[in-house]
Amino acid sequence: MSSQDIPEENLPAVQAASHAEHEHGAVGVADEKNPFADPGLPPHEHRVQDIDERAAKRSERAVALMFTLSMVATVAFIVSYVVIPKDKAIFVFPIGHLSALNFALGLSLGLALFLIGAGAVHWARTLMSDEELVDERHAISAPPEVKAKVLADFKQGAKESAIGRRKLVRNTMFGALALFPLSGVMLLRDLGPLPGTKLRHTLWSKGKLLVNMNTNEPLRPSDIAVGSLTFVKPEGLEEDDHEFQTEIAKSAVMIVRIQPDEIKDKQELDWSYQGIVAYSKICTHVGCPISLYEQQTHHVLCPCHQSTFDLSDGARVIFGPAGHPLPQLRIGVNDQGYLEALGDFSEPVGPAFWERG
Repeated sequence: MSSQDIPEENLPAVQAASHAEHEHGAVGVADEKNPFADPGLPPHEHRVQDIDERAAKRSERAVALMFTLSMVATVAFIVSYVVIPKDKAIFVFPIGHLSALNFALGLSLGLALFLIGAGAVHWARTLMSDEELVDERHAISAPPEVKAKVLADFKQGAKESAIGRRKLVRNTMFGALALFPLSGVMLLRDLGPLPGTKLRHTLWSKGKLLVNMNTNEPLRPSDIAVGSLTFVKPEGLEEDDHEFQTEIAKSAVMIVRIQPDEIKDKQELDWSYQGIVAYSKICTHVGCPISLYEQQTHHVLCPCHQSTFDLSDGARVIFGPAGHPLPQLRIGVNDQGYLEALGDFSEPVGPAFWERG
């Protein structure tokens, strides 16, 4: 007879009786009178390691061997990374030709991880206590006696794990876990050298001519009309240079001519030439190239997230997510009448770097 066969009007009474019996320790096997009784747990079957210390020792040695082999695999990963040339290829059936370095790194790293996991699983299944326990439901809150019980259970679990008694397992596990992170340290080598002060400087320097990016010709003040927007690059940077994309991402500049009496910021006026102002083209939000200019308001707009800068007031942010003004490039005119830079940008260009202090 199941609970579904009990008349609905008698169901609460049966449940209450079952609960009362459970509270008083009279819970037995489920039957027609007490369908909600705890069926209990089957008799515990001991593992061979629980009753045979020699079997336990064999399991201990097996776990220790896995952790030791994990350490060997980690060392093999480091050695492979240092010794194997990047351009060396090998044939692996049935995959075909592979990079010897990638194959060695993947194989050794995979083995190191697998052996740590396999050792931990074998340890838990053969040496840690596996006796089934029944724990009654309790309130969510943790009274002092529960906290004491948790602490006691933790100590008991630590004792049953045999981590103190099985020193060979413990030491080899700690060795494998301590050595494995060195693989990640080795991978940091591929990040290259530290940037140093590279992020604070661009190709602009005193005397560098402002070259029109469209015509590839240096500019004179007469080439810049009031209200026009022109994009320039530093003299000597050519598109066929292998580092062109890297350098132009930091050195791209836009120049605008504004009536001097409309420039509100004193430093901007001092750093300009006859109302010609030069600012970084790289948005200080996420680094998009600014390309939209509103002549009447002297505002430039980043097309990615609509950050708006006022070029007549120090390129300050007047709208959008950008957190900083655009860096200004101080300019002048050389003896031949061409516009030239009088130094580098006033601040590091682009996004995020501002937040590094």
